[in-house]
Amino acid sequence: MLWELFPERKRKDGRYYVIDFTFDEIRQLKMTERFSVNKNQQRAVFPDRFPLWKSSFRVSSFEEEIELIQGLNKSTGKNIGIYPEIKSPAFHRYEGKDISRETLRVLKNYGYQTKQDLLFLQCFDYNELKRIHDELFPEFDMAAKLVQLITADGWEKAKEELNTNTTSRGHEKNLNPTIMEKIAEYADGIGPEKSMIVTNESTRNKLIITDMLNEAHEAGLVVHPYTFRADSGEIPKYASSFEDMLNIFYFKAGVDGVFTDFPDRAGELLQRTDHRVSTKN
Repeated sequence: MLWELFPERKRKDGRYYVIDFTFDEIRQLKMTERFSVNKNQQRAVFPDRFPLWKSSFRVSSFEEEIELIQGLNKSTGKNIGIYPEIKSPAFHRYEGKDISRETLRVLKNYGYQTKQDLLFLQCFDYNELKRIHDELFPEFDMAAKLVQLITADGWEKAKEELNTNTTSRGHEKNLNPTIMEKIAEYADGIGPEKSMIVTNESTRNKLIITDMLNEAHEAGLVVHPYTFRADSGEIPKYASSFEDMLNIFYFKAGVDGVFTDFPDRAGELLQRTDHRVSTKN
């Protein structure tokens, strides 16, 4: 634990921040499934997954993850892409670290530099995605498919921000561009919380599918909602199972892809069905 190895490194708020440690220091830590702590007792967030603290796992670097995937592609003959997320870029820049610039440097070094490459780069920060598109891509002489992540709680505030800060570029023929059209100025897709596509008020007899997906598609954006889990308590009441939930989103709502902690089961479902989801590249 960080507080066991480095008790003096917590900040004034009592928390530990990865940015305050070297990678060699992080390597000293063991890694396990997510857990919460209550009265010094650890409790697995997803108790049916891999047991806490069993075996020996360590944190890997971004480069090592890419090398693993590219190595498996070579050994299996497959061509699996990657979908990294830039976390809290504004915080990192405030702390003197440009996480977006470093991410692009690594991606380009490993051959990801055009929109034809099997890469989606995602982030919740609207301003940072625009910065990547408008400033960093030209600087690195590269491009990639960008995905704007969206939370249900922050969507109204985000729309106000986009209405205020986006330019009118490309809107000469449309004096009142939609929010999705504004996102399409710098991104290739959206990743909304799944309740923004099929509402939590839906039932098995009455699915409530919002207009967000159609609006995004009309703007030329792909839609990849998150996060689909098969754990107990994670299946919404309108679905009878994990696979049923995927069927609803793929074939009734019409999403282009999903974020899931269970990619094997999601992949098996698509292989079993006669339907095929078309993803724009």
